[in-house]
Amino acid sequence: MTSDWLPATITSVRPTASHAVVLTLDVPGWAGSLPGQHLDVRLTAEDGYRAERSYSLADSGSSTTIELAIDEVPDGEVSPYFVRDARPGDTVEVKGPLGGYFVWHDTDPSPVQLIAGGSGVVPLLSMARARAASSSAAPMRLLTSVRSPADALYRDEIAALAARGIDVDWIYTRSAPETWAGRVGRVDAAGLAASTLSPSVRPLVFVCGPTPFVEAVAGMLVDLGHPPLRVRTERFGGA
Repeated sequence: MTSDWLPATITSVRPTASHAVVLTLDVPGWAGSLPGQHLDVRLTAEDGYRAERSYSLADSGSSTTIELAIDEVPDGEVSPYFVRDARPGDTVEVKGPLGGYFVWHDTDPSPVQLIAGGSGVVPLLSMARARAASSSAAPMRLLTSVRSPADALYRDEIAALAARGIDVDWIYTRSAPETWAGRVGRVDAAGLAASTLSPSVRPLVFVCGPTPFVEAVAGMLVDLGHPPLRVRTERFGGA
């Protein structure tokens, strides 16, 4: 990790949900990152005012091209700019990568359970991408909870993960696709048990999403028999 702010140029902006975009940035001097890490982003206004926020990285590796997926937060200070106004050629500053706990290493043979709430899927997708691109044989399963299909970041890519050896499960909390045969509603203990790896195989579990979601899911996982030290969490608030 570098402790310095690095200039970053936005090279592409594309929608990934009804209120979110995927940004590709070119960052000369970027040292690379591990699956699950994040970075700080700094914007500077024309009057000199600065705002900083942390965002998860959607990719990993040694490339100086990085990817972020940003979900607009109503009344947010930074995310509305990225979702509504950012264009290729715009510049920002970044610092990172950050975090050494909420990361997956392809040398770990443990089964892996990923559980995402909303845009919490971003660092977990980074792990899934790394698993699919590696020679690791560790079983990996992803459960992602979204309000509706239109709210699902990376929906098509996530759906295609099954063909790359990663099991995928969905929870729709408000509305589901017409072909959906499962229940619609918030994640509960029964749904969690049915859609995740059993505690008996001692998976390493990564949970990311809004604080209430993470706290509820982590508590249910422990109640289901997962050792607390095998449950790693990352939570976020407004941006």
